[in-house]
Amino acid sequence: MKQTFGPHIRKLRKDEGISLRKFAELLGISPTYLSRLENEKVDPPSQDLVLRMATQLGEDPYELLAMARKIHPELPEIIQSEPREMSLLLRAAKNLSVKELQELRKKAERMKVGTKT
Repeated sequence: MKQTFGPHIRKLRKDEGISLRKFAELLGISPTYLSRLENEKVDPPSQDLVLRMATQLGEDPYELLAMARKIHPELPEIIQSEPREMSLLLRAAKNLSVKELQELRKKAERMKVGTKT
């Protein structure tokens, strides 16, 4: 079974050798709140706090945001810039494999710089 957000944060923190109090201090939150978060007594935190956690732990922010059932703050703006096309693109990519998504992303990056292939 896939680990949920709070226990995953606790594992990452412990793997880094950071105490609960020190991690809370680094994040600017109370140790009590962090403990409640790690023990799933409260819902996952805001996008901002998840991003700070990712930075402190050296983790992929997109992965931690997804675990917290959040999205990166830049994504709504990107979608809203071309709502129809971005929505259609996301729907079309929905069931692609990770490898296919990587290929699609690379192609989009090449298109952005004007290289065609």
